[in-house]
Amino acid sequence: MSIAGTNELRRNSLGLLAVTFMVISAAAPLTGVAGAMPLAFMLGNGAGIPATFVFVTLVMLAFSAGYVAMSRHVTNAGAFYAYAARGLGGRTAGAIAIVALVAYNAMQFGLIGLLGGIASGVFGELGLTLPWWGWSLIAVLLVGILGYRQVDLSAKVLVAAVVLEYVVVLIVDFAILSKGGASGLALNIFDPKAMFSGSLTAAVLFCLGSFIGFEATTIYAEEAREPEKTIPRATYLSVLMIGVFFVFTTWLMIVGVGADKLVPTIQALPDPSAFFFNLAAEYVGGPVPTIAGLLLVSSLFAALSAFHNYIARYSYVAGREGLLPAAFGRTHDAHQSPHVGSVVQTIGALIVLAIFAGLGLDPVLNMFTWISQIGTLGVLGMMTVTSLAVIVFFLRQGSGGSALTTLVLPLVSGIVMAGLFVYIFLNFGDLTGTTGGALGIILPALIPAAAIVGYLLALRLEKADPARFANMGRNRN
Repeated sequence: MSIAGTNELRRNSLGLLAVTFMVISAAAPLTGVAGAMPLAFMLGNGAGIPATFVFVTLVMLAFSAGYVAMSRHVTNAGAFYAYAARGLGGRTAGAIAIVALVAYNAMQFGLIGLLGGIASGVFGELGLTLPWWGWSLIAVLLVGILGYRQVDLSAKVLVAAVVLEYVVVLIVDFAILSKGGASGLALNIFDPKAMFSGSLTAAVLFCLGSFIGFEATTIYAEEAREPEKTIPRATYLSVLMIGVFFVFTTWLMIVGVGADKLVPTIQALPDPSAFFFNLAAEYVGGPVPTIAGLLLVSSLFAALSAFHNYIARYSYVAGREGLLPAAFGRTHDAHQSPHVGSVVQTIGALIVLAIFAGLGLDPVLNMFTWISQIGTLGVLGMMTVTSLAVIVFFLRQGSGGSALTTLVLPLVSGIVMAGLFVYIFLNFGDLTGTTGGALGIILPALIPAAAIVGYLLALRLEKADPARFANMGRNRN
């Protein structure tokens, strides 16, 4: 294994499966199945969710086409930032860099609350009692240790966690499949008409949330083996694994209870997240529901670790390229890890945890629901800008890809992402329960505010060091 030089990330550390599973861990498959999907069924379009997942998977593949085409020309841990720099210039890249830090921190902070709330219930049933913030604190410290050390150590932990998530869900899936469900293996729920049986917009947002994280394959470009091959393959593989998994699983969750009884059954539960565990108990039984509960906690931990890695690397790139203080752009002498960004992120997580715990706010209804949607909003904004950056980059270059992958598909995905961004921004209060208060305005405003700050930081860099500004987003291979 070759070792990077001073202040560079550890080269040749990650192969195809490591990169793929590290980004899938951010999507937290079991968390999506147990936590998000019951709400998607209830608040979205019910039995139309599998068909909606087919649609969203196609949109993600459309985005990936341009993303992958760009990855063959840009090797930089800045991902969205680097693509914006090469396609739209340094000022836009500065805006994207700070939006990325705010968005991924928001996702991580929200998940810290969700993990604490779920862990207190899961471990409480096993006789291990701690307040929710105690479990969150343990997770934050462990994630910080992993993030400080070599990236391949985090990769090993995340691969193991994601594999176990898939195994336990697929055990339940195949148990339902083998028993024929409640009333047969109906395929009519894949009829596109089922998509419009309820709130399609809410359904799309829930389904889209299950993919967030896959876009980070390019963050590991400087640490991957043969990045020109590994990153494109990992991007497509992660989208297909997430999409096929959720199409298959949501179909069988519906089959397990019956399409006509789906929404009433979930509405009758005191906690919608119990739906999957009830299916596990009915169709498999034994220790599987308990194991699934433990793996739900590990799923959240894996997602926390993945987002921590994203934040540390964006911080590193922003420091390396002059947007943040130079200390952020240094790597650990032994681990070649972006340790400064990792430590700062851990401190920030501890502060946010202390605020929510000290104010006695709910870890799920408040900390998770309020903050995580900021992350969703930010990622949608970055994907919109990246789609545009891909188009501009290849138009300027004049070659390097087909019109389908460098113009048509990025345009389609960009329009969809922009529409969803506007919808979430305008309806943030309704989606998070903050309607009527200042939070419904302040929280979504953090994303455009971050963009303005990043733009101004880039403008400062342009005036202070024009040569460095001109090199923003350059290849690091």
